[in-house]
Amino acid sequence: MSILEDCIRLIFNEHDGNYGYRRVHLEMRNQGYKINHKTVQRIMSKLGLKGSKFKRKTRKYNSYKGRVGKLAKNRINRRFYTSVPRQKLTTDVTEFKCTNGEKLYFSPIMDLFNGEIVSYGIGMSPTLAIAIKPLQEAIEKIKDSKYRVTMHSDQGWQYQHKDWSKLLKANKIFQSMSRKANCLDNAPIENFFGILKQEMYHGEALCSFEELSERIERYIDYYNNKRIKQKLAGMSPVQYRTHTSQLAA
Repeated sequence: MSILEDCIRLIFNEHDGNYGYRRVHLEMRNQGYKINHKTVQRIMSKLGLKGSKFKRKTRKYNSYKGRVGKLAKNRINRRFYTSVPRQKLTTDVTEFKCTNGEKLYFSPIMDLFNGEIVSYGIGMSPTLAIAIKPLQEAIEKIKDSKYRVTMHSDQGWQYQHKDWSKLLKANKIFQSMSRKANCLDNAPIENFFGILKQEMYHGEALCSFEELSERIERYIDYYNNKRIKQKLAGMSPVQYRTHTSQLAA
């Protein structure tokens, strides 16, 4: 087997078969290899390296319970791009099934600058606490920001709650909400949920709440620090943030 084949197989296996030829090519470029993406595609086809995860439409947890608190206008209005870290944040809650009929609820906060997961909450029920906890952690990370932050969400009951709104207002954070039943208004976090479930949940045997919690925590560390993205110039979210901050310095 050639050195190129060894390298491609190593990258593919290191990322649990989740990398297609485009991201394998980017990772090889990051490692100093000069190789055409079509060559990578041909070698992967020859070696039978195809993603083992099958695509499945992710089941969305619906936290909408009607008008139960304060609604906010859609300040983001699908303008997801920003060139400033920690300026536009978005959040949502998704649901996983576990063994013994249990469920796991996962509530991350994402930075729209680079797709990085800034903070997250995990619980056995979709309480206000699993939304408030990551918000408090995110506030600690953005308190020195030079720009006023916008926090975007859907119209879930947690985000209409007075405690959520008061915490945002107390820290001078703009509140933004998607229109009712319009998932495209919060597409980045919905896309992340799809990636998360495809790469570490779908196709795997159901496990306990504790084990799934650990798997999600490991995945978030991997996603933030190692999983490269084509739109981030072949870098992971943290690598991209670090790189851009060094250029701006």
